[in-house]
Amino acid sequence: MTKEQVENINDVMRAADSGEKKRKRERSTIQFPYNDLDDAVSIASAVHDNAGLTCSLDQLAAYTKQSITSGTFRLRVSNASTYGLTENERGEVRLTELGRRIVDPEKESAALADSFLTVPLFARIFENYKGFTLPGAAALEKFMRDEGVSPKQTGKARQAFLRAAKQAGFFAHGEDRLVRPALSGPGTKPIEDQPEKDGMKKRGGGSGPDDPLIQALIQKLPTAGPWTVDERVTWLKMLAMAFDITYGHEPSIEIKKEAA
Repeated sequence: MTKEQVENINDVMRAADSGEKKRKRERSTIQFPYNDLDDAVSIASAVHDNAGLTCSLDQLAAYTKQSITSGTFRLRVSNASTYGLTENERGEVRLTELGRRIVDPEKESAALADSFLTVPLFARIFENYKGFTLPGAAALEKFMRDEGVSPKQTGKARQAFLRAAKQAGFFAHGEDRLVRPALSGPGTKPIEDQPEKDGMKKRGGGSGPDDPLIQALIQKLPTAGPWTVDERVTWLKMLAMAFDITYGHEPSIEIKKEAA
C-alpha cells in the first residue's frame, strides 16, 4: 500500500469520526416532546374511550384515523409516553396511572399539572425559574441547550413548552412566569390543607412515594440495558428535582458523570 493510499484511508477515517462526533453533538440528551399536552391527552383519551386500558398500535391508529406507518402517528404515540400518560412496549399502548387520571374529568386538572412536570426538560425549567420571571426566547433556548437540547431543536422545544405550560395551567398568572396551579376538588387538596404525617407537615406538593411525578420517573426506567451513563445521570437529576417538588427544596444534590 502506497503512502498516498494510507493518507487517503486516514482522511476517510478522520472524516467519519468527525461526522460521528457532530451527530452526537446534534442529538438531544434530555427528553422533551414535539407536540403539546393536549395532543398527548387526545391519545390517552383514544385508548380509554375505545379500549379501556390497553390496545395495540394498529388499533390505536384506527381509533385516531391515522396510518400505523405514519410518522405523525408514531410521533404522537411517543409524545404521550413522554408526558407520562402511556407506556409503549411490544406493539401495545397502555395507560399509566397518570394517564387514567387525566381522562377522569374529576382528576384532570391535577393530572395535567403532574403530566407537564413529568417531562424532564419542562421540570428543569420549572425548578430553575420557579418564583422568577421567565426570560425571553433567546435566553430560554440557551437554557434548553445547556440542559441538553440539540441547538437545531431548541425552537421546537420552546414552542412545545409554552403551549404545554398554558394547557397545564402554569400561566394562569401571566405568561412571563411559571406557577403551579393551586388545585382543589375531588381527589385534590391545597398544599396547606394536606394532613400532617408522623408529626411533620409536608412541605412539597406531592404525596410521597405515590406522587405521580416520582411514579412517572420510575416507569421510565428501562426494562433492560444498555442504559448509557449520560441517560442515568439525566434520570437521577430528574429524580432529585422530583424530590424537591414533593418534599420541599433542600440544598442541591450534585449528580454528575466523573471523568474517566
